[in-house]
Amino acid sequence: MNKSDDIPTLWQNYRNWLGMQMGVDEQRKAEVYLEISQAATLRDASYWLQVVFAAGIATLGLILNSPAVIIGAMLISPLMGPILSLGLALATGDFVLLARAIANLTLSCAVAISFAVILIFLLPFKEITSEIAGRTQPNTLDLVIALFSGAVGALATCRPIKGVVNSIPGAAIAVALMPPLCVVGYGIGTALSLNQSDGFQTARGGGLLFITNLVAIAFSSLLVFLALHIDTDTVREKVRIWETNDLESDTIQQFLGRYPFLQKLRPIGSLPGRLLVGLLAIVALLIPLSNAFVKLGDEVAQKQRQNFLRRTVTEVWQRDFSTLPDGQPRSTIERVAVREQDRLMNLQLNIFTSKLYSPVEKERYIKELAQKFDKEPKQIQFTLNEIPIASNEILAKQEEVRAAVETPAPNFNELQGELLQKLNSSLINLALPPKVQLLDYAVTTSKAQSMMISITYLSDRSMSEDARSLVIQDIRSRLGVEDANVKLEQIDSLAGEILFELYLSTLPSSASSTLDKIGTLLNRYPSLSLIISVSRRSSEQINFERSRYAAISSYLYTKWQIGQERLTLSPQSSISNQVTPIKLPQDGKTLLRLTVKN
Repeated sequence: MNKSDDIPTLWQNYRNWLGMQMGVDEQRKAEVYLEISQAATLRDASYWLQVVFAAGIATLGLILNSPAVIIGAMLISPLMGPILSLGLALATGDFVLLARAIANLTLSCAVAISFAVILIFLLPFKEITSEIAGRTQPNTLDLVIALFSGAVGALATCRPIKGVVNSIPGAAIAVALMPPLCVVGYGIGTALSLNQSDGFQTARGGGLLFITNLVAIAFSSLLVFLALHIDTDTVREKVRIWETNDLESDTIQQFLGRYPFLQKLRPIGSLPGRLLVGLLAIVALLIPLSNAFVKLGDEVAQKQRQNFLRRTVTEVWQRDFSTLPDGQPRSTIERVAVREQDRLMNLQLNIFTSKLYSPVEKERYIKELAQKFDKEPKQIQFTLNEIPIASNEILAKQEEVRAAVETPAPNFNELQGELLQKLNSSLINLALPPKVQLLDYAVTTSKAQSMMISITYLSDRSMSEDARSLVIQDIRSRLGVEDANVKLEQIDSLAGEILFELYLSTLPSSASSTLDKIGTLLNRYPSLSLIISVSRRSSEQINFERSRYAAISSYLYTKWQIGQERLTLSPQSSISNQVTPIKLPQDGKTLLRLTVKN
């Protein structure tokens, strides 16, 4: 016997040895082959009920954004059986089993998707949730996970039961199949009832994830069945006898017998040919998956950069600025907000401190940060919000003020400040209707007329006459001036709407008038902040919210000198929960809302 004849013998011996090591003897191989073959049936009513119930539970879990409900659907999903049948058919070259597995999977997918579409039509709400969005952008990692899962599931199915139920790995693998199928149903239902473009894009994403998991699991189970030599001569003979007595298998065999050219398909080609087909399918999936993987890498890199910036900002402050010269604590950081665009950095630091920081100390901190980040100090825009806490120095200054014996006569500015302080204390808890915020007020007095008070309030609608009368009476009562002339002026909290062109983040020409109006209001009322709600089409890239937000903030800063601390990107921006809001407004800030659409 030459060396070329030894290679097949060694391969067969290795496969038999591996099967014995796994506890898969000749009898177990026959049992596994027959069990998997029986799973690819169209006549099991309980199987189809499980498909329908799993699809219903998964669809509702996706709509409710409930991982627990989705896991429940994963545990009862029966799709693992026909997938293993597909892998076994490819491993053994059994065309009859392959035809039955394909028919079962095709009909199972159709039933699950159709039932999901029906549920979407019946539900009154169709908002995309994070659980849905998370299954519309598969990447290369999903393919790798499915490969490992398929291999583990095939091994667990082949091994005999030894105290642990071996269907658990199969249920865990089915996790990756039923939810994506229901996402496809959600997308189709949304396309037919609401938005065709967004719906079909969601369906495409879910379909790609389903096909990725299906191909990967079938291919990895193929390799496991080959390695365990599941199709020995004895096993094949038992399977042949079973297929003769099985109605579905016998029907397919008779169909093949009618057409001679189909007889050639029964072996499904050579083993290298079947492996090549599986590898080509994997490579074909890598093309769209790698694009999503690159995007995922960019997002991870951005998060890592943000973590590095925040960590460095905190370390420099705690090392050189958080303690007094004698080593006693001076300040603690309450919040850090860092935003980097090109070479410019916007840094906002909120601290609790027992001693306020001087401009020289702030400049020194900026210089140290600039050295750390390899930037010029002018490239760092630093805002330090200091919240004083009690200290010996502050208490000593208060005692000095109390100990002052002679108090000079107040000048006009002091009298004016005292009057404004009394007005503030009188109007601070002014009772206003819901969703109405006190923005500003002005007081005019003269000898000829009674006191005139102009109240400016922020609301999305004018107050009713009854509400106006109650507010005016409350103001007169608080000030103790019954004949005061009170004027109420409304500023609409809905500042306007800007329509961007599709796939563009450049400000349209029509936005100038709206932003100029907003800039005027923000300059007139320092307590006013702007919250910007940015939406995008699902076909647009995720970073469009931030780029459009950046275009608006740049315009307001360039023309009206409105800083970033007075602008907020709404947490409800985007079609998914994958975008983190830049910052939230400080407590006590009055909000002006701007909507951005396309």
